[in-house]
Amino acid sequence: MATFAKPENALKRAEELINVGQKQDALQALHDLITSKRYRAWQKTLERIMFKYVELCVDMRRGRFAKDGLIQYRIVCQQVNVTSLEEVIKHFMHLSTERAELARSQAQALEEALDVDDLEADKRPEDLMLSYVSGEKGKDRSDREHVTPWFKFLWETYRTVLEILRNNSKLEALYAMTAHRAFQFCKQYKRTTEFRRLCEIIRNHLANLNKYRDQRDRPDLSSPESLQLYLDTRFEQLKIATELELWQEAFRSVEDIHGLMCMVKKTPKASLMVVYYAKLTEIFWISSSHLYHGYAWFKLFLLQKSFNKNLSQKDLQLIASSVVLAALSVPPYDHTRGASHLELEHEKERNLRMANLIGFNLDPKLENREVLSRSSLLTELVSKGVMTCVTQEVKDLYHLLEHEFLPLDLASKVQPLLTKISKLGGKLASASSVPEIQLSQYVPALEKLATLRLLQQVSQVYQTMKIESLSKMIPFFDFSAVEKISVDAVKHNFIVMKVDHVKGAVVFGNLGLESDGLRGHLMIFAESLNKARATIYPPEKKASKLAEILPGLAEIVDKEHKRLLARKSIIEKRKEEQERQLLEMEREEESKRLKLQKITEEAEQKRLASEYEQRKNQRILREIEERELEEAQALLQEAEKRSKKKGKKPILEGEKVTKQTLMELALSEQLRERHEMEKKLQKLAKTMDYLERAKREEAAPLIDAAFQQRVVEEKVLHEHEQQQEIELSRQRHDGDLKEKNRLSRMSNHKTQFQERVIKQREAECNRLRAESDERINQILQKRRQEREFKRKMLFYLRSEEERLKKLHEEEEARKREEAERRRKEEAEHKAKLDEIAEKQRKRELELEERERQRREALLGRSGEGLSRPSELPGGSRPLEAGSATPAPAAAAAAPSPAKYVLRFRRQQTENSGQAPPAEPDRWGSSRQAPPAEPDRWGSSRQDDRMSQPSDRWRSDDRRPSFGGGGSGPRSSWSSSKISSRGDR
Repeated sequence: MATFAKPENALKRAEELINVGQKQDALQALHDLITSKRYRAWQKTLERIMFKYVELCVDMRRGRFAKDGLIQYRIVCQQVNVTSLEEVIKHFMHLSTERAELARSQAQALEEALDVDDLEADKRPEDLMLSYVSGEKGKDRSDREHVTPWFKFLWETYRTVLEILRNNSKLEALYAMTAHRAFQFCKQYKRTTEFRRLCEIIRNHLANLNKYRDQRDRPDLSSPESLQLYLDTRFEQLKIATELELWQEAFRSVEDIHGLMCMVKKTPKASLMVVYYAKLTEIFWISSSHLYHGYAWFKLFLLQKSFNKNLSQKDLQLIASSVVLAALSVPPYDHTRGASHLELEHEKERNLRMANLIGFNLDPKLENREVLSRSSLLTELVSKGVMTCVTQEVKDLYHLLEHEFLPLDLASKVQPLLTKISKLGGKLASASSVPEIQLSQYVPALEKLATLRLLQQVSQVYQTMKIESLSKMIPFFDFSAVEKISVDAVKHNFIVMKVDHVKGAVVFGNLGLESDGLRGHLMIFAESLNKARATIYPPEKKASKLAEILPGLAEIVDKEHKRLLARKSIIEKRKEEQERQLLEMEREEESKRLKLQKITEEAEQKRLASEYEQRKNQRILREIEERELEEAQALLQEAEKRSKKKGKKPILEGEKVTKQTLMELALSEQLRERHEMEKKLQKLAKTMDYLERAKREEAAPLIDAAFQQRVVEEKVLHEHEQQQEIELSRQRHDGDLKEKNRLSRMSNHKTQFQERVIKQREAECNRLRAESDERINQILQKRRQEREFKRKMLFYLRSEEERLKKLHEEEEARKREEAERRRKEEAEHKAKLDEIAEKQRKRELELEERERQRREALLGRSGEGLSRPSELPGGSRPLEAGSATPAPAAAAAAPSPAKYVLRFRRQQTENSGQAPPAEPDRWGSSRQAPPAEPDRWGSSRQDDRMSQPSDRWRSDDRRPSFGGGGSGPRSSWSSSKISSRGDR
């Protein structure tokens, strides 16, 4: 370990080692200096040393050395100059990023180079074996060897910096900046494994912050600046997780944000909460948690409506439509039905957890699955006025699926609405957190809901139905998909149905009288009968105080109800206004506090900066004085040494010596010495010149003689070497002639062998050519056959298509003729009915005319008949005062001319000559047949309804068949109900 008197010496030594190529020794020297306890006081030189140190670490990819050095430098400057540490760390990350980008730009196959699952994993055994066995030396391997190590080092850099900056209140901003850059690194290069580790590192840092509360320089999360930095980091983590489609990590990020909010008990800004709920909607939709997805959209809508002042009407309409469609996409049945106690407890805990994440505070003792439910969500939407903001298509779809009862036409009415809804959506200009909304994502869930509603309504009306009819009623799916949906619904007790594939029918529900669906219909039917009876036979009005009070009481109750509703709305408005005022007051107080804190911090920073500048100036002046004093002492010592060597007395002995005086004396001494040295050099130059000239004059004749002698020696050597070369050439020629004569004996054998090889190769070539020609002919023949077969097949398919088209056209023509024929028959049938009604009306008019004439005749004779009671019609006598038969009873003895009597009743009356007896009804009272109701043509149609109750139903072939369940109370009731609907 080398020791240096000053840090500058270590820096100079490191630069010298770098210049000679010894970077490892330079790094070790700087590392020894930084880790030494001798230099624990911060100075500017240490900052320059750290810059050089991190540059060496990056060049040599020594992450451990960089970590040790940065930790030691943090200890040195944490309490003195934190800005220096920030500059060093920024420089370190900048260098690492720059080198990684440089390596990436040099590699052309980045995807192959970065195709490693884990940057922290070492080479696998199979990779090492492959590198030794295979001879691959191409660009792919060079990319892997050069690019991947730099990205590993960059990832290690981010980890090192985060570990150094963690849980330090003075380094919070740099910590947040480093985390953001690490997130961008994971996003840019799709590093999912590193992103998970990064999230875990940040999560552990926060856990340690809460665990060790007595730590020095611990961040205060109650401070708005610290809290904002932590929240920004978590929200950036949430955004990157959703962009990388790491939904589990995104959900854990949401839990981190919620835990941070619960820890400080403060709600973040509305803009951050909008991002929070927007990401929650994506997470819940991917996880198929449609209920929580709907609640998250509802909270997002409330935030956008309350705090986004720039929200346009179109964007608000799109967001509201998304909220309603998300709520409708929730399955209408309970998934926990029939679950075990343990599963119910788990579901209860999950509901409580999700409710806390969404922002609904629930009581854990209550049944949360009843609170967080589809019905409660839809009720909230209606009460909060969300339905007033949605598009007309969404509003119509909501009423069709939730309030209408259309078992036959539900799917046909829902399908065009879904087609229109799937085209709605687009980018939102005024909601940056929700950049785009596409309502088409809810179409599959809405089609499934429409199918469930149709099955539910059909099961309440029909007992059995053919599979073909049910498939025609549901255009969204084929019957296999409908069967899967129905299996899930039956499993959760939403509907009761069975599919009989042998008979090709679907059997619905339990036909017992105690079933819920039938009980409701029977109650409606009983209420309708009561209303009809009250209309035909109104009850006698009794004068009572209760009858006088009841009408007024209903009005009073209605007014009181309206007043309470108005009071409730006023109270809610006041509460909202009060909450808004409280929020505004909190915002104002927070802004005032922040301003005051900012002013205080600025003043404190200015004071610290001025004190720092003063200390810095004083230190610089002190260092300058000390340096001048040291230089003056050194000059004085040198002057004393020179004066002692020359035998002179010390300069200015006994007087006060200053640096300026010494410098002037030293300068004059140097000038004098320089003049003396120049004179000596001139004298020496003359002496050397004379000596050199004399030596050259003596050496010239010797050089000429040596040259002539060398010329003679080289001439003799050349002649000798030429004679040797001639002898060698003659010997080689003689050897070549002998070798030619020896090989000339094999010339015939060589010729024969050559001809045999050529013949064999010609035969082989001819054989291969023949095989190739044969194979080519076979391929051509096969292709010719395939073309012929394809041509015939195309002709057959075209002719078959024309035939099917012709059959389809004939079938369409036949259907049109059949429809025209049915229309004509219906028109004829209607004309006949009109004719019958006209005849009936004329007959009734004639009967009324006869009755009127008879009454006039009776009134005309009444004056004469007072004295002759025996001449009354029918031979009847006037009633006596004590008679037990009342006047109405006597009048009822004859058929009333104003009422219509059934045909078979009239025949019985004409045959017997007596009026039909009164029939007791089901309530125990005896009454006559009700009067006939005139239909829309003015004639009575009671006899038609009694004789032909379902003619219209039988004549309509377009109605679906009822299978085999026509008998029984339910089937007869359904037929009568549908027939009555047709009459209406």
